[in-house]
Amino acid sequence: MSRVAYVNGQYLPHGRAAVHIEDRGYQFADGVYEVVAIAGGRLTDWDGHLRRLERSLAELRITAPMGSGALAIVCREVVRRNRVTAGMLYLQITRGVARRDHPFPRGVAPSLVVTARSIDFAAVARRAEKGVGVITMPDIRWGRCDIKTVSLLPNILAKQAARDEGAYEAWLVDDTGHVTEGSSTNAWIVDEQGRLVTRPAGHAILNGVTRQTLIALARRLGYEVLERPFTVAEAQAAREAFITSTTGFLLPVTEIDGRPVANGAPGSISEALLAAYRSHITEQSD
Repeated sequence: MSRVAYVNGQYLPHGRAAVHIEDRGYQFADGVYEVVAIAGGRLTDWDGHLRRLERSLAELRITAPMGSGALAIVCREVVRRNRVTAGMLYLQITRGVARRDHPFPRGVAPSLVVTARSIDFAAVARRAEKGVGVITMPDIRWGRCDIKTVSLLPNILAKQAARDEGAYEAWLVDDTGHVTEGSSTNAWIVDEQGRLVTRPAGHAILNGVTRQTLIALARRLGYEVLERPFTVAEAQAAREAFITSTTGFLLPVTEIDGRPVANGAPGSISEALLAAYRSHITEQSD
C-alpha cells in the first residue's frame, strides 16, 4: 500500500507530498515538530505531545494551523489511511510560505505536514535486551533546546559521530562537564542507592514526553527520582544507565566511551522500568 501524507489540508500520496520552496521551515528551520509513537493503531501519550507542541509554537510565536481537536482528527486519519498499527507519527508546523527575509512575515498561514510509518518494535526490544553504547562529545547546540524545533544539524552531527564509532547514541556534555542529553534521547543513570538521576527540565534539554511519563511511573513504583545534572565520570561509575525516547522507549546503556557500565549488561531497574512503560503503552492501545 502506498503511504499517505497530509499537507496543508490535503491527503496526498507520499511521493507527491511537497511544500513550497520558500516555506520558512525549508529556508530558516523556522518551525517545530513532534514524533508520537503508535501502538495498537492509537497515538501514545497524545496529550503530552500536544502540550509540548503548543508550548513550542508559543515560544516561537507561530500560530497554530488549527485547533487541538481538529489536529487530533487529522493525525488519527493519517494513521488510519496508512494502516499503521505499530510505528510513529511525525507532524511538523512551520511559520509558512513567504518571500525570503529574516523578520517574521505578516499575514502568512502556517504550514502543517503529517506523516505516519510503521516501526519494527521487535527490533527495538532486541536492542533493549542487549543494551547500547554511547559516546560523549561537547554540546554545541543553541541555548533553547527546550523548544522542539526542526533545526537539528548539531544533533545530526552528534548522532553520525556515534555511528561512526560503532555506538548507538551520543551524550552531549556542557561546559561544566555535565551531561545534558543524547542527540535524540534523554539521558539517565541509576546511582548506588538505586535512585534515578536525570537532568532537570530547562533550556538545556528537551523535556521528553517519554521522560515525563517515566518519572511518573518510577515514582508510582516507589523509586526516588533526582532531577539534577550528572557528570560523565558519575555515569561511568553508575549502577545502571539508560536513555529514553518516543520510539526507542527505554534502552539500557551498557557502555560509555568504550567503558562498560557496571557489569556491561542491562540492569534490573532498567528492565523493571521498561516493563512498566510497555504496560503503560498497552493500556493506552486497549
